Amino acid sequence: MRYTRTHEWIEIEKNTIAVIGISKKIQEEFGNIAFIELPEDGEEFEQYDTIGTIESSDGEIRHIHAPITGIVVRVNNLLENSPELINKSPEDDGWIVKMKMEMPKEFNALMTRSEYEEYEEEDIIDEDEEYEDEDVDDDY
Repeated sequence: MRYTRTHEWIEIEKNTIAVIGISKKIQEEFGNIAFIELPEDGEEFEQYDTIGTIESSDGEIRHIHAPITGIVVRVNNLLENSPELINKSPEDDGWIVKMKMEMPKEFNALMTRSEYEEYEEEDIIDEDEEYEDEDVDDDY
């Protein structure tokens, strides 16, 4: 299992199929998840693209990012009616999507479990802020 700086996990299921979800660490910080917006089967994403959103019971919204470049081959449709599966089991039954990896080397560049566990809270980035900074157009 590997992790991203934006707290997604990814695990190789077989060959080039990877299971993706959010980490227990971020689920605990975020609180009870009340709603999830999922991608569609067949959608293609580049690494770090937003693939969906989750909403907590207090209305906070957080983006879910693709840890790797690939194509969605299966969505955990149980989450549509039971988003609480993520609350109970974010790194198991609460998986979000399965993707076919196009660039397996991206997986190896992600954090290992021990690296992620050492990842300090001050290192937690607000992904919206980071991406907004990247989108700034300096040509005024």
